[in-house]
Amino acid sequence: MAERRVNIGWAEGLHARPASIFVRAATAAAVPVTIAKAGGTPVNAASMLAVLSLGAEGGEEVVLASDAEGADAALDRLAKLVSEGLEELPETV
Repeated sequence: MAERRVNIGWAEGLHARPASIFVRAATAAAVPVTIAKAGGTPVNAASMLAVLSLGAEGGEEVVLASDAEGADAALDRLAKLVSEGLEELPETV
């Protein structure tokens, strides 16, 4: 299973607008991805309710994971989005 550990770059964490940006990006990744707080239970990264339920704050570490083919590229892009607090998914890493 491929995974990336990153600290959340959005000051407000994965709440409201940043969570919406992340969920849209995870859905667009076209591979199933999970997200979890470090040491926590993974949830579906494409589910807004699941992501909000994490209560992940800015600066906290999260783990992005997937065992699908092509997961490395998707996880790299999502990790960049989360760690840098970007407004949209980067085209390339």
